[in-house]
Amino acid sequence: MNGNGRALHRVAVTGIGVITPIGTGVREFWEATLAGKIGTKSITRFDPSQFNSHVAAQVDDFDPADYLSDTKRLRRTDRFAQFSIAASRLALEDAGYRIEDGDDVGVWIGSALGGLAYAEEQHDRYHLEGLRAVKPLLAIAVFGGSATTNIALEFGIRGPNVANSNSCAAGTVAIGDAFRAIARGEVRAALAGGVEAPLSPLIFGAFALISSMSKRNDDPPHASRPFDAGRDGFVMAEGAGVLVLERYEDAVARGARIYGEISGFGLTGDAHHMTAPLPDGTSAARAIAAALAEAGVAPDEVELVDAHGSSSPLNDRTETIAYKRVFGERATRIPIAATKGQHGHALGATGVWEAALTLLAMQHDTIPPIVNLERVDPECDLDLSRGAREARPRIAVSNSTGFGGINAALVLRAAEG
Repeated sequence: MNGNGRALHRVAVTGIGVITPIGTGVREFWEATLAGKIGTKSITRFDPSQFNSHVAAQVDDFDPADYLSDTKRLRRTDRFAQFSIAASRLALEDAGYRIEDGDDVGVWIGSALGGLAYAEEQHDRYHLEGLRAVKPLLAIAVFGGSATTNIALEFGIRGPNVANSNSCAAGTVAIGDAFRAIARGEVRAALAGGVEAPLSPLIFGAFALISSMSKRNDDPPHASRPFDAGRDGFVMAEGAGVLVLERYEDAVARGARIYGEISGFGLTGDAHHMTAPLPDGTSAARAIAAALAEAGVAPDEVELVDAHGSSSPLNDRTETIAYKRVFGERATRIPIAATKGQHGHALGATGVWEAALTLLAMQHDTIPPIVNLERVDPECDLDLSRGAREARPRIAVSNSTGFGGINAALVLRAAEG
């Protein structure tokens, strides 16, 4: 941005790479979403019987050897870093983007938990067999930056390398920060997204202890139900999502397919509670309002809202209040997208999946369905649809919130023409 606070460059999204419980790659993910495919089932990674929740959305068809070019890196990385590299490769291939000047490209990745599941696994080995049984490179595998640094190593990226751990808003924050770096002229392009590999007994159990996850163990496919009156918590998922962002003029010059633009970013904190949102929704509303202001968009211009829609009793209700603060009486008439009922909640990665789906919704003039919506919570009186519907939104808001009271929002524009 220049001295007047204005962006020097528009920012285009030209590539989408996703590893999700309902599909890998942008086409498979989009088609699965429109078809209403659900990735939630009973956990098979470990025995969940000691916990009050037994369901999750796993990625069961991932082979890291399909994506990592270096066999040494394959041996030295855990599932968390491997997800990161795989989603980045898919995004670059989708964008048709070749990194020729690594100095002018950055990496921004968000994750709530980083490599903690791998640390848990190695901790168990330590107790059973001693230090010699522990992987020698454990120390450089467990921190959040192992995602960004391994991406940089794999693709020769030497620009800014930034990892954040802003809970369930982490991926959205990564996109927002990368957007601003490009808009200010700090880099020409970026890989931005989120990754999560949290399905291990201790991590899963920690969330079970605070009763934040669904206990619908006898009916896993219907466990995650955003805005439904019968919702009882989120469904934990794993996976990754990465977007290729670049200067709009560069994308046009190389004839790239442009999914859309990122035009604004807002970030606020509740300063209220570690697990419960601020009840009046004011901080979440401020994040959305800030993103709209940066984009130069009035609230009445927004034609689609991609909701966080975690399926948590408190969060969905508070999110509805926040929308009413921002959009007034229009809040109940703006179409809502809420897809966690299908792919689950992969914490820091989910906001990236949802931003990608929002861009695809604008590209294909179709808003995805909201599954498991049997009886809408009267306090969530938004424009919710059980089926996919035709629409032509040109401006959308993608919203994410997270533990600790972190609120992040993006303003997305449809591609021109």
